[in-house]
Amino acid sequence: MSSDTLNDRLALAVEQGRVPVRHGAVAVRHGQVILEHYGEGEDFKLNEPLGRVRFTPDTLHDLRSITKSVVGLLYGIALADGEVPEPREPLLRHFPEYSDLPQDPRRAALTVEHALTMTLGLEWDESAPYTSTANSEIAMELSPDRFRYVLEQRIVEEPGTKWSYCGGASALVARLIAKGTGRTLEDYARTRLFEPLGITRFEWSSGEDGTAMAAAGLRLTPRDLLAIGRLVLEGGGDVVPSSWLKTALHPHVRIAEDLHYGYHWYSGDTWKGGSGNGGQVIYVAPALDLVVAITGGQYNTRDRSMTSIVLEEVILEGIRS
Repeated sequence: MSSDTLNDRLALAVEQGRVPVRHGAVAVRHGQVILEHYGEGEDFKLNEPLGRVRFTPDTLHDLRSITKSVVGLLYGIALADGEVPEPREPLLRHFPEYSDLPQDPRRAALTVEHALTMTLGLEWDESAPYTSTANSEIAMELSPDRFRYVLEQRIVEEPGTKWSYCGGASALVARLIAKGTGRTLEDYARTRLFEPLGITRFEWSSGEDGTAMAAAGLRLTPRDLLAIGRLVLEGGGDVVPSSWLKTALHPHVRIAEDLHYGYHWYSGDTWKGGSGNGGQVIYVAPALDLVVAITGGQYNTRDRSMTSIVLEEVILEGIRS
Protein backbone atom coordinates (compact mmCIF):
# COMPACT_ATOMS: atom_id res chain seq x y z
CA MET A 1 0.00 0.00 0.00
CA SER A 2 1.52 3.30 -1.14
CA SER A 3 1.51 6.20 1.32
CA ASP A 4 0.44 8.40 -1.59
CA THR A 5 -2.70 6.28 -1.98
CA LEU A 6 -3.75 6.70 1.66
CA ASN A 7 -2.91 10.40 1.63
CA ASP A 8 -5.05 10.77 -1.50
CA ARG A 9 -7.93 8.97 0.19
CA LEU A 10 -7.67 11.27 3.21
CA ALA A 11 -7.35 14.36 1.01
CA LEU A 12 -10.58 13.39 -0.75
CA ALA A 13 -12.41 12.96 2.58
CA VAL A 14 -11.13 16.37 3.69
CA GLU A 15 -12.20 17.97 0.40
CA GLN A 16 -15.67 16.49 0.88
CA GLY A 17 -15.87 18.11 4.32
CA ARG A 18 -16.22 14.77 6.07
CA VAL A 19 -13.30 15.14 8.51
CA PRO A 20 -13.38 18.82 9.54
CA VAL A 21 -11.81 18.45 12.99
CA ARG A 22 -8.86 16.21 12.24
CA HIS A 23 -5.71 17.30 14.06
CA GLY A 24 -3.25 14.52 13.31
CA ALA A 25 -3.02 10.98 11.97
CA VAL A 26 0.00 8.70 11.67
CA ALA A 27 -0.02 5.06 10.58
CA VAL A 28 2.82 2.55 10.29
CA ARG A 29 2.61 -0.86 8.61
CA HIS A 30 5.45 -3.35 8.30
CA GLY A 31 7.64 -0.72 9.94
CA GLN A 32 6.98 1.88 7.24
CA VAL A 33 4.97 5.10 7.52
CA ILE A 34 1.92 4.71 5.26
CA LEU A 35 0.10 7.88 6.36
CA GLU A 36 1.10 11.06 8.15
CA HIS A 37 -1.21 14.05 8.14
CA TYR A 38 -1.64 17.19 10.25
CA GLY A 39 -4.51 19.67 10.16
CA GLU A 40 -5.50 22.95 11.74
CA GLY A 41 -8.27 23.87 14.15
CA GLU A 42 -9.45 24.92 17.60
CA ASP A 43 -7.88 22.93 20.40
CA PHE A 44 -7.96 22.61 24.19
CA LYS A 45 -5.70 21.46 26.99
CA LEU A 46 -8.44 19.73 28.94
CA ASN A 47 -10.88 22.63 29.50
CA GLU A 48 -8.35 25.38 28.75
CA PRO A 49 -8.82 26.88 25.26
CA LEU A 50 -5.62 26.97 23.19
CA GLY A 51 -7.14 28.88 20.29
CA ARG A 52 -6.63 27.89 16.69
CA VAL A 53 -3.62 25.61 16.33
CA ARG A 54 -1.71 24.61 13.22
CA PHE A 55 -0.58 21.08 14.05
CA THR A 56 2.86 19.75 13.17
CA PRO A 57 4.79 16.58 14.06
CA ASP A 58 6.08 18.39 17.16
CA THR A 59 2.75 19.65 18.53
CA LEU A 60 1.72 18.09 21.83
CA HIS A 61 -1.92 17.03 21.97
CA ASP A 62 -4.29 15.85 24.70
CA LEU A 63 -4.62 12.09 24.73
CA ARG A 64 -7.54 12.29 27.15
CA SER A 65 -8.49 8.74 28.15
CA ILE A 66 -5.65 7.07 26.25
CA THR A 67 -3.80 8.25 29.36
CA LYS A 68 -5.48 5.31 31.11
CA SER A 69 -3.88 2.83 28.72
CA VAL A 70 -0.45 4.35 29.40
CA VAL A 71 -1.07 3.98 33.14
CA GLY A 72 -1.91 0.32 32.50
CA LEU A 73 1.51 -0.19 30.90
CA LEU A 74 3.25 1.59 33.78
CA TYR A 75 1.58 -0.73 36.27
CA GLY A 76 3.03 -3.74 34.47
CA ILE A 77 6.53 -2.25 34.57
CA ALA A 78 6.23 -1.54 38.30
CA LEU A 79 4.80 -5.01 38.96
CA ALA A 80 7.81 -6.68 37.31
CA ASP A 81 10.00 -4.74 39.75
CA GLY A 82 7.93 -5.92 42.71
CA GLU A 83 6.85 -2.40 43.56
CA VAL A 84 3.07 -2.74 43.24
CA PRO A 85 0.63 -5.45 44.38
CA GLU A 86 -0.44 -8.37 42.25
CA PRO A 87 -3.83 -7.85 40.58
CA ARG A 88 -5.57 -10.40 42.81
CA GLU A 89 -4.57 -8.65 46.04
CA PRO A 90 -7.22 -6.80 48.10
CA LEU A 91 -7.30 -3.16 47.04
CA LEU A 92 -8.01 -1.53 50.39
CA ARG A 93 -5.07 -3.33 52.00
CA HIS A 94 -2.90 -0.85 50.14
CA PHE A 95 -4.90 2.17 51.31
CA PRO A 96 -4.57 1.77 55.11
CA GLU A 97 -5.18 5.49 55.55
CA TYR A 98 -8.87 4.78 54.94
CA SER A 99 -9.27 2.27 57.75
CA ASP A 100 -13.00 2.90 58.05
CA LEU A 101 -13.83 1.70 54.51
CA PRO A 102 -13.14 -2.07 54.82
CA GLN A 103 -15.95 -2.34 57.37
CA ASP A 104 -18.25 -2.88 54.37
CA PRO A 105 -17.65 -6.54 53.35
CA ARG A 106 -18.25 -5.90 49.66
CA ARG A 107 -15.86 -2.95 49.69
CA ALA A 108 -13.29 -5.05 51.54
CA ALA A 109 -13.56 -7.63 48.76
CA LEU A 110 -12.42 -5.19 46.07
CA THR A 111 -9.18 -6.20 44.36
CA VAL A 112 -6.56 -4.38 42.33
CA GLU A 113 -7.83 -6.28 39.30
CA HIS A 114 -11.28 -4.75 39.76
CA ALA A 115 -9.64 -1.35 39.31
CA LEU A 116 -7.55 -2.49 36.33
CA THR A 117 -10.65 -3.87 34.57
CA MET A 118 -13.08 -1.14 35.72
CA THR A 119 -15.34 -3.66 37.43
CA LEU A 120 -15.33 -2.01 40.86
CA GLY A 121 -19.12 -1.93 40.92
CA LEU A 122 -19.15 1.63 42.27
CA GLU A 123 -21.75 4.29 41.61
CA TRP A 124 -19.98 6.33 38.92
CA ASP A 125 -21.32 8.40 36.03
CA GLU A 126 -19.25 10.11 33.33
CA SER A 127 -22.16 10.77 30.97
CA ALA A 128 -22.23 14.51 31.77
CA PRO A 129 -19.76 16.77 29.89
CA TYR A 130 -16.22 16.84 31.23
CA THR A 131 -16.81 20.51 32.07
CA SER A 132 -19.42 19.70 34.74
CA THR A 133 -19.15 18.49 38.33
CA ALA A 134 -22.12 16.23 37.52
CA ASN A 135 -19.44 14.13 35.81
CA SER A 136 -17.91 11.84 38.43
CA GLU A 137 -14.38 12.24 37.06
CA ILE A 138 -14.54 16.04 37.31
CA ALA A 139 -16.03 15.81 40.80
CA MET A 140 -13.16 13.50 41.77
CA GLU A 141 -10.53 15.92 40.42
CA LEU A 142 -12.04 18.78 42.43
CA SER A 143 -12.45 16.83 45.66
CA PRO A 144 -10.07 17.39 48.61
CA ASP A 145 -9.02 13.71 48.51
CA ARG A 146 -9.56 12.05 45.13
CA PHE A 147 -8.74 8.56 46.37
CA ARG A 148 -11.19 8.62 49.26
CA TYR A 149 -13.75 10.10 46.90
CA VAL A 150 -13.47 7.06 44.65
CA LEU A 151 -13.22 4.40 47.32
CA GLU A 152 -16.19 5.59 49.36
CA GLN A 153 -18.63 5.66 46.43
CA ARG A 154 -21.68 3.47 46.96
CA ILE A 155 -21.35 -0.09 45.63
CA VAL A 156 -24.21 -0.68 43.20
CA GLU A 157 -23.03 -3.85 41.40
CA GLU A 158 -21.27 -6.98 42.59
CA PRO A 159 -17.55 -6.19 42.06
CA GLY A 160 -15.97 -8.07 39.19
CA THR A 161 -19.18 -8.74 37.30
CA LYS A 162 -19.86 -5.70 35.13
CA TRP A 163 -17.68 -3.20 33.27
CA SER A 164 -18.49 0.42 34.09
CA TYR A 165 -16.38 3.26 32.72
CA CYS A 166 -14.59 4.83 35.67
CA GLY A 167 -11.76 7.35 35.65
CA GLY A 168 -11.56 6.82 39.39
CA ALA A 169 -10.27 3.30 38.78
CA SER A 170 -7.32 4.78 36.87
CA ALA A 171 -6.63 7.21 39.72
CA LEU A 172 -6.40 4.27 42.14
CA VAL A 173 -4.08 2.30 39.84
CA ALA A 174 -1.84 5.35 39.48
CA ARG A 175 -1.80 5.89 43.24
CA LEU A 176 -0.56 2.34 43.74
CA ILE A 177 2.27 3.05 41.28
CA ALA A 178 3.23 6.26 43.10
CA LYS A 179 3.05 4.57 46.51
CA GLY A 180 5.07 1.56 45.41
CA THR A 181 7.79 3.37 43.50
CA GLY A 182 8.03 6.41 45.76
CA ARG A 183 7.90 8.63 42.68
CA THR A 184 5.32 10.79 40.99
CA LEU A 185 3.46 9.17 38.13
CA GLU A 186 4.91 11.54 35.55
CA ASP A 187 8.49 11.07 36.78
CA TYR A 188 8.13 7.29 36.73
CA ALA A 189 6.65 7.43 33.23
CA ARG A 190 9.50 9.63 32.03
CA THR A 191 12.31 7.29 33.04
CA ARG A 192 10.68 3.86 32.68
CA LEU A 193 8.54 4.28 29.56
CA PHE A 194 9.05 7.51 27.65
CA GLU A 195 12.84 7.85 27.63
CA PRO A 196 13.40 4.21 26.58
CA LEU A 197 11.10 4.93 23.61
CA GLY A 198 12.94 8.14 22.72
CA ILE A 199 10.07 10.34 23.91
CA THR A 200 11.69 13.50 25.23
CA ARG A 201 8.75 15.94 25.40
CA PHE A 202 5.44 15.44 27.15
CA GLU A 203 3.07 17.19 29.52
CA TRP A 204 0.88 15.68 32.23
CA SER A 205 -1.86 17.93 33.58
CA SER A 206 -2.56 17.88 37.31
CA GLY A 207 -5.69 18.17 39.41
CA GLU A 208 -6.38 20.70 42.13
CA ASP A 209 -4.10 18.79 44.53
CA GLY A 210 -1.13 18.83 42.14
CA THR A 211 -1.41 15.10 41.41
CA ALA A 212 -1.09 13.99 37.79
CA MET A 213 -4.48 13.18 36.28
CA ALA A 214 -4.26 9.47 35.56
CA ALA A 215 -7.60 9.37 33.77
CA ALA A 216 -7.00 12.02 31.12
CA GLY A 217 -4.05 14.36 31.66
CA LEU A 218 -1.28 13.15 29.33
CA ARG A 219 -0.17 15.13 26.25
CA LEU A 220 2.06 13.61 23.56
CA THR A 221 2.67 14.08 19.85
CA PRO A 222 0.96 11.62 17.47
CA ARG A 223 4.35 10.17 16.57
CA ASP A 224 5.12 9.48 20.22
CA LEU A 225 1.69 7.95 20.74
CA LEU A 226 2.46 5.77 17.74
CA ALA A 227 5.72 4.68 19.40
CA ILE A 228 3.70 3.39 22.36
CA GLY A 229 1.45 1.49 19.98
CA ARG A 230 4.45 -0.04 18.22
CA LEU A 231 5.83 -1.11 21.59
CA VAL A 232 2.57 -2.96 22.22
CA LEU A 233 2.59 -4.48 18.73
CA GLU A 234 6.13 -5.73 19.22
CA GLY A 235 5.43 -7.40 22.55
CA GLY A 236 6.87 -4.81 24.93
CA GLY A 237 10.54 -5.07 23.98
CA ASP A 238 12.79 -4.46 26.96
CA VAL A 239 10.37 -1.87 28.37
CA VAL A 240 7.08 -3.58 29.27
CA PRO A 241 7.19 -7.27 30.25
CA SER A 242 5.67 -9.43 27.53
CA SER A 243 3.84 -11.48 30.18
CA TRP A 244 2.11 -8.33 31.41
CA LEU A 245 1.12 -7.29 27.90
CA LYS A 246 -0.36 -10.71 27.26
CA THR A 247 -2.47 -10.37 30.41
CA ALA A 248 -3.30 -6.68 29.98
CA LEU A 249 -4.49 -7.11 26.40
CA HIS A 250 -6.50 -10.24 27.18
CA PRO A 251 -10.29 -9.65 27.08
CA HIS A 252 -11.17 -9.84 30.79
CA VAL A 253 -14.67 -8.36 30.74
CA ARG A 254 -17.28 -7.95 28.00
CA ILE A 255 -18.43 -4.44 27.08
CA ALA A 256 -20.41 -5.23 23.93
CA GLU A 257 -20.81 -8.10 21.49
CA ASP A 258 -17.46 -7.54 19.79
CA LEU A 259 -15.71 -5.40 22.39
CA HIS A 260 -13.95 -6.36 25.64
CA TYR A 261 -11.74 -4.69 28.22
CA GLY A 262 -8.42 -5.87 29.59
CA TYR A 263 -6.18 -4.02 32.02
CA HIS A 264 -6.95 -0.48 30.84
CA TRP A 265 -6.84 -1.54 27.18
CA TYR A 266 -9.75 -2.27 24.85
CA SER A 267 -9.81 -5.52 22.91
CA GLY A 268 -11.68 -6.12 19.65
CA ASP A 269 -11.80 -9.19 17.47
CA THR A 270 -8.68 -8.21 15.50
CA TRP A 271 -7.25 -5.22 17.37
CA LYS A 272 -6.18 -3.77 20.71
CA GLY A 273 -6.23 -0.10 21.59
CA GLY A 274 -7.23 2.93 23.58
CA SER A 275 -9.49 5.90 22.92
CA GLY A 276 -10.08 9.34 24.35
CA ASN A 277 -12.61 12.17 24.36
CA GLY A 278 -12.42 14.22 21.17
CA GLY A 279 -11.37 11.46 18.78
CA GLN A 280 -8.04 10.35 20.24
CA VAL A 281 -7.16 6.79 19.17
CA ILE A 282 -4.34 4.32 19.43
CA TYR A 283 -5.10 1.24 17.31
CA VAL A 284 -2.95 -1.88 17.14
CA ALA A 285 -3.83 -4.63 14.62
CA PRO A 286 -1.29 -7.47 14.92
CA ALA A 287 -2.53 -9.48 11.94
CA LEU A 288 -2.06 -6.44 9.70
CA ASP A 289 1.24 -5.44 11.38
CA LEU A 290 -0.41 -2.04 11.70
CA VAL A 291 -0.38 0.75 14.28
CA VAL A 292 -2.43 3.94 13.97
CA ALA A 293 -2.42 7.08 16.12
CA ILE A 294 -5.15 9.70 15.61
CA THR A 295 -5.75 13.02 17.38
CA GLY A 296 -8.88 15.11 16.93
CA GLY A 297 -11.00 17.95 18.26
CA GLN A 298 -14.51 16.54 18.65
CA TYR A 299 -14.39 17.12 22.41
CA ASN A 300 -17.45 16.50 24.60
CA THR A 301 -19.58 15.10 21.79
CA ARG A 302 -20.68 11.60 20.93
CA ASP A 303 -19.75 12.18 17.30
CA ARG A 304 -17.03 9.69 16.34
CA SER A 305 -17.37 10.24 12.61
CA MET A 306 -13.95 11.81 12.11
CA THR A 307 -12.15 8.90 13.75
CA SER A 308 -14.30 6.33 12.00
CA ILE A 309 -13.67 7.83 8.57
CA VAL A 310 -9.90 8.18 9.02
CA LEU A 311 -9.44 4.73 10.56
CA GLU A 312 -12.05 2.64 8.77
CA GLU A 313 -12.54 4.28 5.38
CA VAL A 314 -9.14 5.81 4.73
CA ILE A 315 -6.66 3.43 6.37
CA LEU A 316 -8.29 0.01 6.74
CA GLU A 317 -10.27 0.07 3.53
CA GLY A 318 -7.25 1.51 1.75
CA ILE A 319 -5.12 -1.39 2.93
CA ARG A 320 -7.72 -3.99 1.99
CA SER A 321 -8.25 -2.55 -1.47
